[in-house]
Amino acid sequence: MSKPSLFRRVFSAIWNGITRVRLALSNILFLLMLLIIYLVYLGGPSEPIPEQAALLLNPMGSIVDQRSPVMPLQALGGGPSPADNEVLLRDVLDAIEFAGKDAAINSLVMELDQLVYVGLSKSMEIAAALAAFRETGKPVVAIGDYFSQDQYLLASQADEIITHPLGGVVLEGFSSFRNYFRQALENVSVNVHVFRAGEHKSAMEPFMRDDMSPGEKEVTGRWLQVLWDQYTSAVESRRELPPGAINDYSNRFAERLEESGGNTAKLALEAGLVDQLLGRKEANDYLVEMVGASDDDGLYEAVTFERYVSRQRPSLLAQVEGARVAVITAQGDMLPGEQPPGTIGGDSLAKLIKTTAEEEDVKAIVLRVNTGGGSMFAAEVVRQEVLRVRSAGKPVVVSMGSVAASGGYYIAADADEIWASPSTITGSIGVFAAFPTFENLLQRAGVYTDGVGTTEMSGALRLDRPLNPQVVSALDSGVRHAYRSFLQIVADGRDMTLEEVLPLAEGRVWSAPDALENGLVDALGSLEDAIDAAAARADLEVFEVDFVELPLSPRELLLEQLSKRVGSLGSWAYPGVNGTLSQFLRPVREAARELSILQDPAHLYMRCISCAALQ
Repeated sequence: MSKPSLFRRVFSAIWNGITRVRLALSNILFLLMLLIIYLVYLGGPSEPIPEQAALLLNPMGSIVDQRSPVMPLQALGGGPSPADNEVLLRDVLDAIEFAGKDAAINSLVMELDQLVYVGLSKSMEIAAALAAFRETGKPVVAIGDYFSQDQYLLASQADEIITHPLGGVVLEGFSSFRNYFRQALENVSVNVHVFRAGEHKSAMEPFMRDDMSPGEKEVTGRWLQVLWDQYTSAVESRRELPPGAINDYSNRFAERLEESGGNTAKLALEAGLVDQLLGRKEANDYLVEMVGASDDDGLYEAVTFERYVSRQRPSLLAQVEGARVAVITAQGDMLPGEQPPGTIGGDSLAKLIKTTAEEEDVKAIVLRVNTGGGSMFAAEVVRQEVLRVRSAGKPVVVSMGSVAASGGYYIAADADEIWASPSTITGSIGVFAAFPTFENLLQRAGVYTDGVGTTEMSGALRLDRPLNPQVVSALDSGVRHAYRSFLQIVADGRDMTLEEVLPLAEGRVWSAPDALENGLVDALGSLEDAIDAAAARADLEVFEVDFVELPLSPRELLLEQLSKRVGSLGSWAYPGVNGTLSQFLRPVREAARELSILQDPAHLYMRCISCAALQ
């Protein structure tokens, strides 16, 4: 090989030098940008908390067990991110607890107009925290222009509820409605091949039928009624309303509204759902008098719960010392591999459980499960890690959130102890396989598939070919085998026989009280109850609770903090033109989402679609 010419060597040296300078300048500019971001958004002293103030509980968006990851470009640009519209349940509960013990906080005000979704299970946990706060003698007031059903359950726990003279309370009841796509898929020549084990396993019904099956209506109707009974009982008890008052309000809404002259606020007042009708200025004046202080703008003195809890809670960077009970959250759809927070990655969750359990100070683990399931392979990876931790002598206790069904129950079955919230939906013990093919759709477009292979299975899993008969047989056999394995895992984990498990399986979905009665869970209670149970199993009297998350890189940590500061500047999609369009496209989005999570390597799934909406 000939030696490069002198010119070429000189040119190469100059070019390499320019490249190094360019990279150095880029790094310097990036560091300067980070410094500016820190100084603008993160730096400087925090605003002090007033000497006398109300705790303002004003969650925006949805209350969740685990926030979605921050999108880097959105965070840097100040644009909206999914995490911007999520509030951690733990932040709400801790803020209420801290405020109850803080002499500077003399009351609690709930402004719930921007709360979109919380769910019954999490609402009940917040209600319990509010009850403890009221026991301190400090007043709790709920104020809102208009109360949705989710908002009102929290508002009903206040000592006093104030709404606008043009406001009201909407109580619709609980329901489960889906879109069904069988005819639509036929119209576009898309084939979705479904194999299932479990008579009531209805996860793929939207792709197989044009309506809800009678069996699914029966099962779903039962657990919906249990949840609605819990809701109405909680409201009626707190508001001192006679039994049946909430059902009467909802069922006779149009009739009673006519009697009230079409005035929804007056109707809510007459029904005993609110205590006062006040405009915004009058409401503020009322709260100023209650709190006993106002700010420079004449508004009642208050500190938001997010700001308050960040001041009161020990630094997340501080090292937790002494014996610990670690709480690990499993929330969202189950997918194979590594997945971000808000989604359960089989590998990432298993790794988090493993590394946490290996820490000497961690004496027990509480797995907070809030999922309707997903990939069977991902669930099995997590389950194996739970078994490994238990075999090492450390107890694992499961705390079920709003839903722990199908794959969610699969990873819970082998725990030492299972606690469910009274409003948890669980069970759905069943397995299905799904494999879409698009050969007919392509043929309509004039696209055909042909070729040769070395075996009968060659090209059998192509989406552009009809499903191979051998694949059909294999998937059917795989589903039945997986279902038998699921049954055995439940039997072994719950100390039952297969004969005892079978009537509880078949894809049936159970409310928490029914699950307790049938032996699928050990007790009903909150996350705190599960933590105490784990500590007792580890013989701990003094311990710290450590909420463990996947470790963030310095870059991710910065983006997360930045998002908290600038995320609120992003737009929130409230109903309007864009909201209407979004609702119109919702069926398409949901169908695409359900198909997008079909990523199991063996095409085997444990998922409860109707339950997943409760996550």
